[in-house]
Amino acid sequence: MLIRLGYDLQFETPEPVAMIALLTVHPSREADLWEPDLLRAEPEVTVEPYRDVFGNACSRFLAPAGLLRLSNSTLIEDSGQPDPVDITAEQVPVDKLPTETLRFLLASRYCPVDELVNTAGELFHGVEPGWPLVQAICDWVHRNVTFGYNFARTTKTALDVYIERTGVCRDFQHLAITFCRAMNIPARYVAGYLGDIGVPPMPPMDFAAWFEVYLRDRWWVFDARFNQPRIGRIPISIGRDATDTAITTSFGKSNLRSFTVVAEEVPPAGS
Repeated sequence: MLIRLGYDLQFETPEPVAMIALLTVHPSREADLWEPDLLRAEPEVTVEPYRDVFGNACSRFLAPAGLLRLSNSTLIEDSGQPDPVDITAEQVPVDKLPTETLRFLLASRYCPVDELVNTAGELFHGVEPGWPLVQAICDWVHRNVTFGYNFARTTKTALDVYIERTGVCRDFQHLAITFCRAMNIPARYVAGYLGDIGVPPMPPMDFAAWFEVYLRDRWWVFDARFNQPRIGRIPISIGRDATDTAITTSFGKSNLRSFTVVAEEVPPAGS
């Protein structure tokens, strides 16, 4: 399966401002690209690519005063298969976890594990460890949190989501991640593309968030918002929470004027 990916973001900045963008397909999927995945800026700016501590492909640049447009279109090959499922994947004791997974057990800006550890213990006490526990966490968040763009705010933590029972895509994942970490399961946040492939369309199209947990000997995809395996997830960035995976970060004032995202299956030639 081929998937067309793209974005068109337009900002207005009253004065020059340094920015970081995480808009490039994650290095783990670079080999699947059929076309270059390059950040295009209008007006043209000098872009310095680099890899952050999580291995994400980042771009830094100085945005000029006035209007700035960031855009791209690329093509990627995907298996066309839904997220893998293995209900037998077991939880790894903390003392046997790979060292690189341990940071995903700790509290982070949007995932205050210490504030929800008792709640997690009460809600999920007695659930079989491993896959069944992660699925129980996703089920609970999916049932108990109401989605709505009007519920979004940049300061909203997993504790806020638990109390308010509302949120956007990232809030669902933050709460599930926090519960997983509280139950000693490494969990990390993923931002990327997720088109409406194999499911009814849900406009408007946006970047998506999901999370991954470490079970047995690998990372597995879970999604507390949709709570079902999906086709065509294309990761852009991975981190502890949305702090590490922001699509753009401005070190000064910048106003987002328009926002368009594309992630759609390309019909086979001749169809």
